[in-house]
Amino acid sequence: MNDERIEAALREATDTENVTIGSGVLASIDDLFGESFGDRPAVVVADENTFAVAGEEVRRRLEEAGRELVEPYVFPGEPTLYAGYANIEKLVEALRGHEAIPVAVGSGTLNDIVKRASHECGRPYMCVATAASMDGYTAFGASIEKDGLKQTLACSAPKAFLADLDVLANAPPDMTASGYADILGKVTSGADWLVADALGVEEIDPSGWSLVQDHLREWTGEPAELREGDQEATGNLIEGLVMSGLGMQSYQSSRTASGAEHQFSHLWEMEGLGHGEGHEGPPLSHGFKVGVGSVAIAALYERILERDLGNLDIDAISGAWPGRDEVERSVREAHTIPDLKRGAVEQSLAKYVDAEELAERLELLRKVWPDLRGRLRDQLMPAKQISKMLRAAGCPTRPDEIGLGWEEFEATYSRARTIRKRYTVLDLAAESGVFEECIEGLFAPDGFWGREAASQAQTGDPTR
Repeated sequence: MNDERIEAALREATDTENVTIGSGVLASIDDLFGESFGDRPAVVVADENTFAVAGEEVRRRLEEAGRELVEPYVFPGEPTLYAGYANIEKLVEALRGHEAIPVAVGSGTLNDIVKRASHECGRPYMCVATAASMDGYTAFGASIEKDGLKQTLACSAPKAFLADLDVLANAPPDMTASGYADILGKVTSGADWLVADALGVEEIDPSGWSLVQDHLREWTGEPAELREGDQEATGNLIEGLVMSGLGMQSYQSSRTASGAEHQFSHLWEMEGLGHGEGHEGPPLSHGFKVGVGSVAIAALYERILERDLGNLDIDAISGAWPGRDEVERSVREAHTIPDLKRGAVEQSLAKYVDAEELAERLELLRKVWPDLRGRLRDQLMPAKQISKMLRAAGCPTRPDEIGLGWEEFEATYSRARTIRKRYTVLDLAAESGVFEECIEGLFAPDGFWGREAASQAQTGDPTR
């Protein structure tokens, strides 16, 4: 873990002013709170599980320091807390009864709920992490399900953030594995930004890119050690997750850390995969879905990089390009959930280009492809390597391991493209006319997923 990196990143941040990471740092909670909020009162917000892990100690240490406290707001521990807008409304109602600064004690869902609720109440907040489980702690915005859609709602990141490695290293292994999958997803999201930049869709911001990408190989280099609960490896992971969040904060967008692999995850979330009626156990984590999505997107990139996209028949491709009405019709047919259908149409049409604009983009692709192809190869890892690293950390790598059938998984490639206006490799494949061929190749008997499906059928071993 490198404190100088975090200090440099904080100079680029818009909201977060203080970050404390280390062993035993819960003891300094009041000092950090005071440095950030002065003499203002505090209210601990947790669920029953995180309150037992760290929330009670946070409350006790603040009380012993003489800090004025409001009675903690504690969500039930069961069922597992969900990042739905209804929970934000409950917390907003409670916060409006006082002026205390919320101290979120928990992980992804809890932090997102407190982040948005604090925003709606017009006050800053502090976050105390209980697991190195995702990169949203210090990120701009909160990932919330509202009106049937999983969306990023605007809100400020925490003014202060604290992570005690003694707490994080003892978090449930699946939560740490989920954080690892989330940070490893920056490999493919970075590739997507390279594509969008090269095609003039969204220019790379050097600062946002650097905060997330410069040390990514270091942060993802110890999956086996993480699985064993190694504190140093956990420290490196939480540094990467915090830096990733600060990158999003600096750029005021999740583009720095989220690409097509996250669109897979968000689609599955909105379709109810891994939670709800008939599902046993806690909801499937965001990171685990991102991990499988990362393997899927890395495999797609491998197929695309085999092709010479600088030698496309632009007239034929643009001549067969669908109109807006046809796109809207096909998107509606792809989804069955009304709110998801509505949102997907809106997002798809927001990034739609007509045949003439497509031809111009493909002409640019022809020019930049040799250089872009090399940069993508430098950025990416083989899908097989990503899968191996995820397995070493204890993460699922195949659709059957997250409760998804192979046909449904194959359809995800086309459906995921529709739910975000963000330009990714899914759009590159569709616009260059190679989408169907690449997907068919992935699921052919000798393709990446065809071989994985055959291995599953042969051995029944979910770790293969």
